[in-house]
Amino acid sequence: MKLLCQVYRSSRQQEMYLYVRKANGLSDVPASLLERFGEPVEVMTLLLGPERKLARAEASDVLQSIAERGFYLQMPPTAAELQQRNSVGE
Repeated sequence: MKLLCQVYRSSRQQEMYLYVRKANGLSDVPASLLERFGEPVEVMTLLLGPERKLARAEASDVLQSIAERGFYLQMPPTAAELQQRNSVGE
């Protein structure tokens, strides 16, 4: 399955992103989540299939979450993930 996704970044939390079905926009995202997320800022539109490589998520997980819940929330990296990211670059 392939899906045309719209990706938004949070205006409140660095490296927090929402993936949604482009055709639905933010209509499936609960108001309580949008309140915590802050003003959504459009980042990109992408055609997402299970084989697509994403930086910090599995495309199949994103697709499944959008199919089941209407959105996928990508949280900021943990301290351990940031440390690992920094040690790879050394």
